[in-house]
Amino acid sequence: MNGKQRIDAVLKGEWPDKRPVLLHNFMMAAKEYGVSMKMYRENPEIIAKVHIYSVEKYDLDGALIDIDTATLAGAVGVPVDFPDDFPARVHKPMICSIERVQDLESVDISGNERIQIWLEACRIVKKHFGDEKFIRGNCDQAPFSLAGMMRSPAEWIMDLMIEDESVYKLLDFCTDAGLQFIRLMVDTGIDMISNGDSMAGPDMISPEMYPKYALPYEKKLVEEAKKYGKPYMLHICGNTDSILNNIVETETDALELDFKTNIRLINKVCKKNHIAFSGNIDPSGVLALGTPKMVEEETKKILDFFKDNPKLIINAGCAIPAEAPPENIKKLIEVTRNHI
Repeated sequence: MNGKQRIDAVLKGEWPDKRPVLLHNFMMAAKEYGVSMKMYRENPEIIAKVHIYSVEKYDLDGALIDIDTATLAGAVGVPVDFPDDFPARVHKPMICSIERVQDLESVDISGNERIQIWLEACRIVKKHFGDEKFIRGNCDQAPFSLAGMMRSPAEWIMDLMIEDESVYKLLDFCTDAGLQFIRLMVDTGIDMISNGDSMAGPDMISPEMYPKYALPYEKKLVEEAKKYGKPYMLHICGNTDSILNNIVETETDALELDFKTNIRLINKVCKKNHIAFSGNIDPSGVLALGTPKMVEEETKKILDFFKDNPKLIINAGCAIPAEAPPENIKKLIEVTRNHI
């Protein structure tokens, strides 16, 4: 099997010849290729070369094309900061008062330069690998997290406490932007759509808030991807133990979850609901700062927990830091390839 065939099999619930590896590694990949984050985010050909180099160096089964967590926010008007050596980031809110949401008008994100750079990079990588490798096109932040960027996380949480109708209007606005990105991403020919909803986990909001303010809007993204025949993966940060049974209601095809979420519970819930899992090795404490021995132990642990479940893609639980040593990545792949 080649990389694409392995991941296609996993998504169908079939056993691959070897467990696939697809890493959330754009920061590390850029550093290894020798470009700054500024150079990376500004040129689709460089983005593509970075991921092609990484996939071929480590013989990964595919690539996750990601740039930062602020592209969609910038496309709808949120002020964004662009450090030379770090991913772009939102540095102040766009909306100073929740009441101002009533003034929002739908934004056509297709004309945004950074959105187009992201899309073109996906096209180049997909064209290069064809049906040999599996290409996951990330579509930045899901509606709940995008709303938090537009308001600032602290103000957004306070908005939820008040439960003004403007909260739902803002979520609808953010959903429209997210759906646009998915439709644009589908046209690149990539194999899977994904989004991150980094603020939607219990580390930020109560488990009772998730099904009310995040889940319905995540579900719309899933439905949009499936409408175009693309499998979908959802990422949520933090410990999601208490909302796992809610998350599966999105009907996502796959989940990428933080290392803080209990792997035994993940396997149980994913297996019951026929959902593939991507993860969830600690990207900082293990892959970046740990030893090859630690990487071996953590990788084996995940593989052992999923010994009766084919729906596993080995990955970090979130983006791998740029400083992660190559020997740790090589150990992760070696253990995965040799595991019986």
